Amino acid sequence: TPDMLRGKPTIDQVLPRFQRFVEDTVIVGHNVAFDMRFLEIQGKPLGIAFAHLTLDTLILECLLNPNQEDKSLEGIASRLGINVTGRHTALGDALTTAEVFLALLPQLAERGICTVDDARALCAKSRYAEIRY
Repeated sequence: TPDMLRGKPTIDQVLPRFQRFVEDTVIVGHNVAFDMRFLEIQGKPLGIAFAHLTLDTLILECLLNPNQEDKSLEGIASRLGINVTGRHTALGDALTTAEVFLALLPQLAERGICTVDDARALCAKSRYAEIRY
């Protein structure tokens, strides 16, 4: 809400710091293409590019558990026994996504998916990988 943003740093103040924070990392997100598009749009006028490798918990879940209907972050978290707090806040969603990702790692390992490259190759097989925002 506007009240939540009042008095907080602006995107042009935060985005360069965020870019340094995620430098040399893989960005993990739920429906991460949406977030990367936001970073692309907001970063362009600032001369900031985000060309990071990404892993998407939505795509991973769809591939690991294809018969689940609820693909929402809450639905996936609930199936994995993860308590969701602060939904639709940056911190709450980031923490929930991190917990979901950590819970998916053993399922990936059971299928022989043990590296970022393995996981990205798996994700590339999904129709969701083609979604662009």
